[in-house]
Amino acid sequence: MTRQKDKLIEELPDIQKSKDRRGISINRVGVSNIDFPIYIKTKHGEKVLCYAKVNLYSSLPHHVKGTNMSRFLETLMKYRYTSFCRWVLWKFLYDLKRKLGATDVYAEVTFKYFLDKKAPVSKKVSTMAYDCTFIGKLSNKRYTFQLRVKVPIMSLCPCSKEISRFSAHNQRGIVTVTVETKHKGTVWIEDLIRLIEKEGSCELFPVLKRPDEKWVTEVSYENPKFVEDIARDVSLTLQRLGTLKRFKIKVENFESIHNHNAVCYVCRVLKGNKWRQSHKSLKRFGDA
Repeated sequence: MTRQKDKLIEELPDIQKSKDRRGISINRVGVSNIDFPIYIKTKHGEKVLCYAKVNLYSSLPHHVKGTNMSRFLETLMKYRYTSFCRWVLWKFLYDLKRKLGATDVYAEVTFKYFLDKKAPVSKKVSTMAYDCTFIGKLSNKRYTFQLRVKVPIMSLCPCSKEISRFSAHNQRGIVTVTVETKHKGTVWIEDLIRLIEKEGSCELFPVLKRPDEKWVTEVSYENPKFVEDIARDVSLTLQRLGTLKRFKIKVENFESIHNHNAVCYVCRVLKGNKWRQSHKSLKRFGDA
């Protein structure tokens, strides 16, 4: 039965392997929006089950008509319910690259990561979700890994506070940070989220009682920040970690008195022992 099946497969035409004569190489081709179960290891050594969305791509030479889409999924399925980290992602990309016969492969694994938060005064415990992404690229023998986290924060406008007789407008924002560590550097998701939360006018909490609301209102009023302030403060915090070699920050405020959002980017790269502005990093990380 197996021989008949193999013979049938051999006899079926494989158009994607045919020659293409247009002379156009493909930068990325693959599959996206795959629902996939993975485990993530916490800082405290626990493994938590996460629902992930996965995007997988490879390059394609100019002379090949198409890639083999099923091989992306076949390789990925061998890693279902696996505890993902930077080195597991490298192993997966290595297997995928070999399976496809490609020169480079790329993966994005996005998942919700939940952390317990305690209200500042009432100490009520609730759970908050953060969007996180593992990004990996394997090109020839060079592997790069990036961690991206999206952290909601609150900001209070310094200009509004300065010019008003009382009160000041505030809004919710999202700080998106993408980091690339040194070869032996490690940064935990929990630590990165906590560091970023501290740089807004105030952090967010899922559950707040009245004493907590009073605390949040007063703390944010005494800590007004523009998107530029938040981006710069997050940048200084990341530079002090000692484990990073490149990062990108995007701060976006959903303005409460304007019909637009306020957005700010900072990209920095470590050259020698000094941090420099990096225009290449902005292109490298993309608009995320």
